[in-house]
Amino acid sequence: MARKPKTPRWLEAARRRQEPVPEGSRADWLARALGRAGVMPRAEAEQAIREGRVEVDGRVEHEPFAPVHAGSVVRVDETPRSLEARTLALLFHKPAGVVVHGSDPEGIGTVFERLRPVLPPELRGHEWYAVGRLDRDTTGLLLFTNEERLVAHATSPETHVPKRYVADVEGNPSEAALQRLREGLVLDDGPTRPAGARLLAPGRVELVLTEGRHHQVKRMLAAVGHPVRTLHREAVGSLVLDVPEGACRLLTDAEVEQGLGFRAHPSPSGRGPG
Repeated sequence: MARKPKTPRWLEAARRRQEPVPEGSRADWLARALGRAGVMPRAEAEQAIREGRVEVDGRVEHEPFAPVHAGSVVRVDETPRSLEARTLALLFHKPAGVVVHGSDPEGIGTVFERLRPVLPPELRGHEWYAVGRLDRDTTGLLLFTNEERLVAHATSPETHVPKRYVADVEGNPSEAALQRLREGLVLDDGPTRPAGARLLAPGRVELVLTEGRHHQVKRMLAAVGHPVRTLHREAVGSLVLDVPEGACRLLTDAEVEQGLGFRAHPSPSGRGPG
């Protein structure tokens, strides 16, 4: 049985308020629109809205999920703020130990806690979404964006964006083991797509995947008899890690388009949030 599409939260809010939503209307919800446009991160936006500091079209708004459109006039603390939003993307060098989650129950830290202090001031008001995940102990290239469409594009099983890893493994993989990786394996969650695999040095393997499953690199290498000791991601698409550990840089629109096959362009709030 097909799953019933989930109703967007901004639409649920509009229905609760018995506000008309025109057929085919494309809207966003207020807190997310403020984060996408770089006014303030979403958690801060939700607090500001609940405190009555945000007006929409001349009325104080207390509902973070209130729908807003391209023509909405928004004021925060009595100052007009634009909801115009460009698609932005960051390249970040993830250190080991931190998780790609909003919180860490073990108290070691999250990538978001590491990212915010190194952002330039003009980027600190955005809400940043991680593009995919890396394990706690995996280091290397991690992308962030303010646009959820880019997250969906880069992580979709249909897109097949290549991701290049270097793994230090137990033992020294033979050519036969590498060939098994190239042809694809059958894991407990099904067959893998063929991977690029080559030996860089004794006990060091480069693996290029065009899919992203939970712990996939580690499971594939364990399946050919060479468990991973350390794992580092060097590239996503044609974007190559080029900043020191713990640092980030803003990608250009051309890098996003050429590196990930995603056209980054200015986009006013009003795109359907899905």
